Amino acid sequence: MRVYAVGDIHGRLDLLDQTLARIDADIARDPVDTPLCVFLGDYIDRGPKSAEVVERLIERAASRPTVCLRGNHELYVPEFLRNPPVLRHWGLYGGLSTLLSYGLAPSLQPTPQEELELAEELDRVLPASHRRFYEGLPLSFSCGDFFFVHAGVRPSVALSRQRDEDLLWIRDEFLSCAEPFEKIVVHGHTPTIEPEVRSNRINIDTGAYATGRLTCLRLEGGDIDFL
Repeated sequence: MRVYAVGDIHGRLDLLDQTLARIDADIARDPVDTPLCVFLGDYIDRGPKSAEVVERLIERAASRPTVCLRGNHELYVPEFLRNPPVLRHWGLYGGLSTLLSYGLAPSLQPTPQEELELAEELDRVLPASHRRFYEGLPLSFSCGDFFFVHAGVRPSVALSRQRDEDLLWIRDEFLSCAEPFEKIVVHGHTPTIEPEVRSNRINIDTGAYATGRLTCLRLEGGDIDFL
């Protein structure tokens, strides 16, 4: 089995397509019985093509073995539909770009009435497949010696007992931990210039939306490489 893990995309369809092409070329050059793609969340916001990224991931999962994990940014779409005032917070983290990608036209500082109207409009235009995508994303995936998650895990807590909030949001306590976890944790959420390979974790969020670098980790047997 070979796993390709991809870091935070944040609306950069161009980088996602380039990465998928590299993965497919690698499989063609070096075939393997079970190639699996694992995406670590934060598909939307900030970049210009959030809706298109989601559509591409849905297409990919329909034709290739694929796991799409939930990132903290994927919480906002379902929450916005239920609670329009969350846009005041979501907008600070790139949510307006996501609304634009679905064909909406939010102002830079939406009023409460506009928040309600935008939520109603998004509810009308959001494809059913996208709605299922946002609502059905798992929080983690375990394979062999590796545990894949968006943000990280809380030290000294069993992987099976981690809180959803930590899997999606944790930073300092996880990043500063030098002790081994039950498995090597592959994560994103915290951008770095280069991928970080530590004895207990691998960070593959290289800030794609700002840097133009979307990292793909290749795991097979005991080998750790990057495409």
